[in-house]
Amino acid sequence: MVALRAVCVFCGSSSGAAPAPTLVAEELGRALAERDIDLVYGGASVGLMGTVADAALAAGGRVVGVIPKGLFTREIAHRGLTELHEVASMHERKALMYDRSDAFVALPGGFGTLDELFEAVTWSQLGLHARPAALLDVEGFWAPLVTQLDRMVEAGFLRPENRTLLSIHDSVDAVLDHLAAAEPSTVEKWITADER
Repeated sequence: MVALRAVCVFCGSSSGAAPAPTLVAEELGRALAERDIDLVYGGASVGLMGTVADAALAAGGRVVGVIPKGLFTREIAHRGLTELHEVASMHERKALMYDRSDAFVALPGGFGTLDELFEAVTWSQLGLHARPAALLDVEGFWAPLVTQLDRMVEAGFLRPENRTLLSIHDSVDAVLDHLAAAEPSTVEKWITADER
């Protein structure tokens, strides 16, 4: 078990159409602060990103934001964070967020959320790190994705042991308890010498 000092949260720069994701983002931000776990995220002041950061800060937590220079208007960057890192590219953003985190959680979001989440899980699959990743489900938001992941296993495109690299939880406490108890995971790459 690795000490859980910082959790990277991937989530939307929009708040979505329903109130539940915002409420869960607030709860997650508060819980991270109460557990003395740093929040690492994409550095924006808007949407679920701004909500989780504001909640963590209001509860006395530490928040590290990473945002690409010039990609967004300067007003979108959150200027009240413990640390705000402005980097040159999306690639640098993701690399720094991964480097600063012990685990990853995805709240509802769009393409960017999926991109960040799946790159983190892919890096784990490839053995580039062994940090746990989890979906924090809000009113069944992630259920279709979980169905697709299971379909990928059934179709032979995803090994069952790799499927376990991404768990799903329906409460803030459950996801944080899981991440705190997770053992570093390493799995063999899909292609081995005898499969080439």
